[in-house]
Amino acid sequence: MSATSTLTTRPAAPTDAAALSELAAETFPLACPPHTTAEAIAAFVAEHFTVQRFEEYLADPSRSLVVTEDVDGRLVGYTMLIAGEPRDADAAAAVAARPAIELSKFYTRRAAHGTGVAGPLMAATLDAAAQTGAATVWLGVNEQNARAIRFYEKHGFAKVGRKHFVVGGRIEDDWVLARPLP
Repeated sequence: MSATSTLTTRPAAPTDAAALSELAAETFPLACPPHTTAEAIAAFVAEHFTVQRFEEYLADPSRSLVVTEDVDGRLVGYTMLIAGEPRDADAAAAVAARPAIELSKFYTRRAAHGTGVAGPLMAATLDAAAQTGAATVWLGVNEQNARAIRFYEKHGFAKVGRKHFVVGGRIEDDWVLARPLP
């Protein structure tokens, strides 16, 4: 897979729910720490990434989803923004600027890693975030996910604090990263 003009980045549509569910099930494990069990991943996917859940996400006015698709219409990446006060108390304390918007999801297929697909997806996502009027965009990323941290820092995010994330009953340590929006 290469990043070419054959890729399209666009706002997600309600008709994308099934494709988003499939993509999320494939990509979520890529961001998990190595010690995360297959059972814990499967339970998380079953709770958060079903077609029904994506239908709910797409209908939620506080959420914006952006997708990148190939020439055949297959999704190769997606992001999810969530407007509003950070729901996590540690993130709320770490993110100084308001209003804030959370970059809750940023995933690409493994085959797209290193191909240049993620940059345009990030640019489109940051544009979507800025259009909400938010002053800052923030995210949580597992402290062991060095590849993702490097990518986010390359796109202007900086570590501003820490928070926790639970997968399979295990508490994981995340960095809170934020960047101002124009």
